[in-house]
Amino acid sequence: MLPQDSKFIRLLKRAQPLLLDGGLATQLEAQGCDIGNELWSASLLSTDPESIVIAHHAYLAAGAECLATASYQASREGYAKQGLSADEADALMLLSVMLAKRARDEAGSQAAIAASLGPYGAMLHDGSEYTGNYGVTADVLRDFHHTRLQLFDAAGTDVLALETIPSLQEALILSELLGECETPSWISFSCRDEKHICDGTPIAKVAGLFEGHPTVAAVGINCTPPQYAAALVRELCTVLPGNSVMAYPNSGETYNVSDKSWSGTVTPGDCATAAVEWIEAGATIVGGCCRMGPEHISAMASLVSEAYR
Repeated sequence: MLPQDSKFIRLLKRAQPLLLDGGLATQLEAQGCDIGNELWSASLLSTDPESIVIAHHAYLAAGAECLATASYQASREGYAKQGLSADEADALMLLSVMLAKRARDEAGSQAAIAASLGPYGAMLHDGSEYTGNYGVTADVLRDFHHTRLQLFDAAGTDVLALETIPSLQEALILSELLGECETPSWISFSCRDEKHICDGTPIAKVAGLFEGHPTVAAVGINCTPPQYAAALVRELCTVLPGNSVMAYPNSGETYNVSDKSWSGTVTPGDCATAAVEWIEAGATIVGGCCRMGPEHISAMASLVSEAYR
């Protein structure tokens, strides 16, 4: 059963929607950090942790009420490729929580801390997190997620954030494993259109796995083109009436996997207007993912606070 004294659960009970931060990697790159490697933002946990704190401060100043840790791409398997032991990897992952809490405390904020946990494909760093075509057994996926969930479940965060989940296979495993956790959680899916997650499964089907789930407090979408967000939110609200539904898509710019570049532009005002549409569609948690920086979150915060004065 969801712990009613959890900060994250208390925030969900407000009338005003909860505002997440944006893309941590986006802000880190804006600060001049080099994260062009397999560990992405998590590489800075060992090389430049202060930059992570600065990035968290930027989102808090923009009005974010929930900070995602720099652990999306982090795992024992990923750090092993860099020659680190399991204990060393665990220490760095726990450091991500400490850095987020430190930024929050320094800012005098009451923001919730979300342990950001990406899909198996994020560790592979081969683009499969956007397809779900991993080519591995359910046991491999279960072992991968179980290790990290055990670590972060005991790390003192306010919510476990399972993000960018692209496949039914992974959702089934996470539904099982999250039921064993004590920390509240959310699960968000990456989607290819207005009705399907990236592997082609109807979002209504995967969302149904979490109806009445004992620890999953919210279900939503992220790292998805924003033009699909409102329709996906409505679909989720239909499947999960009374549940918290979240939307934190990417900016709408197009990512080219072959040369790792982005094309297209979007303004903070556009994103803020879109966020209001997601809320009107039924979302109670909004924010941003890739290419959504503090300026986008600040614009969202202004419109949301104006609507709920």
